[in-house]
Amino acid sequence: MPPVPSVSGERIVRALERAGFEVARIHGSHYILRHPDGRGTTVPVHQGRDVAKGTLRGVLADIGLTVEDFQRLL
Repeated sequence: MPPVPSVSGERIVRALERAGFEVARIHGSHYILRHPDGRGTTVPVHQGRDVAKGTLRGVLADIGLTVEDFQRLL
Protein backbone atom coordinates (compact mmCIF):
# COMPACT_ATOMS: atom_id res chain seq x y z
CA MET A 1 0.00 0.00 0.00
CA PRO A 2 1.55 3.36 -1.02
CA PRO A 3 1.99 6.09 1.57
CA VAL A 4 -0.75 8.68 1.85
CA PRO A 5 0.45 12.15 0.79
CA SER A 6 0.29 15.16 3.11
CA VAL A 7 -2.12 17.61 1.51
CA SER A 8 -4.32 20.47 2.62
CA GLY A 9 -8.08 20.22 2.71
CA GLU A 10 -8.31 22.77 -0.12
CA ARG A 11 -6.18 20.57 -2.40
CA ILE A 12 -8.31 17.53 -1.53
CA VAL A 13 -11.49 19.40 -2.44
CA ARG A 14 -9.99 20.54 -5.78
CA ALA A 15 -8.82 16.99 -6.59
CA LEU A 16 -12.24 15.53 -5.80
CA GLU A 17 -13.90 18.18 -7.96
CA ARG A 18 -11.74 16.93 -10.84
CA ALA A 19 -13.15 13.46 -10.13
CA GLY A 20 -16.71 14.74 -10.58
CA PHE A 21 -17.61 15.64 -6.99
CA GLU A 22 -19.35 18.91 -6.17
CA VAL A 23 -19.44 20.85 -2.93
CA ALA A 24 -23.00 20.29 -1.73
CA ARG A 25 -22.64 22.54 1.31
CA ILE A 26 -20.19 23.91 3.82
CA HIS A 27 -20.76 23.49 7.54
CA GLY A 28 -18.17 25.51 9.45
CA SER A 29 -14.78 24.30 8.25
CA HIS A 30 -16.13 21.05 6.78
CA TYR A 31 -16.91 20.71 3.09
CA ILE A 32 -19.56 18.13 2.25
CA LEU A 33 -19.01 16.78 -1.26
CA ARG A 34 -21.41 14.71 -3.35
CA HIS A 35 -20.99 12.84 -6.61
CA PRO A 36 -23.88 12.47 -9.09
CA ASP A 37 -23.79 8.69 -8.55
CA GLY A 38 -24.60 9.14 -4.83
CA ARG A 39 -21.17 8.84 -3.22
CA GLY A 40 -20.32 11.47 -0.66
CA THR A 41 -17.77 12.48 1.94
CA THR A 42 -16.79 15.29 4.29
CA VAL A 43 -13.41 17.03 4.06
CA PRO A 44 -12.08 19.24 6.88
CA VAL A 45 -10.55 22.44 5.50
CA HIS A 46 -8.42 24.27 8.06
CA GLN A 47 -6.29 27.17 6.89
CA GLY A 48 -2.56 26.41 6.90
CA ARG A 49 -2.90 22.78 8.05
CA ASP A 50 -2.68 19.47 6.24
CA VAL A 51 -5.39 16.88 6.73
CA ALA A 52 -4.32 13.99 8.98
CA LYS A 53 -3.30 10.93 6.99
CA GLY A 54 -5.85 8.72 8.73
CA THR A 55 -8.60 11.20 7.93
CA LEU A 56 -7.55 11.28 4.27
CA ARG A 57 -7.58 7.47 4.18
CA GLY A 58 -11.12 7.59 5.58
CA VAL A 59 -12.21 10.10 2.93
CA LEU A 60 -10.80 7.89 0.17
CA ALA A 61 -12.50 4.82 1.66
CA ASP A 62 -15.83 6.71 1.79
CA ILE A 63 -15.73 7.38 -1.93
CA GLY A 64 -14.01 4.19 -3.08
CA LEU A 65 -10.86 5.83 -4.41
CA THR A 66 -7.39 4.32 -4.10
CA VAL A 67 -4.35 6.32 -3.01
CA GLU A 68 -2.87 5.94 -6.51
CA ASP A 69 -6.04 7.30 -8.15
CA PHE A 70 -6.09 10.20 -5.73
CA GLN A 71 -2.44 11.04 -6.42
CA ARG A 72 -3.22 11.21 -10.14
CA LEU A 73 -5.93 13.79 -9.42
CA LEU A 74 -3.57 16.08 -7.47
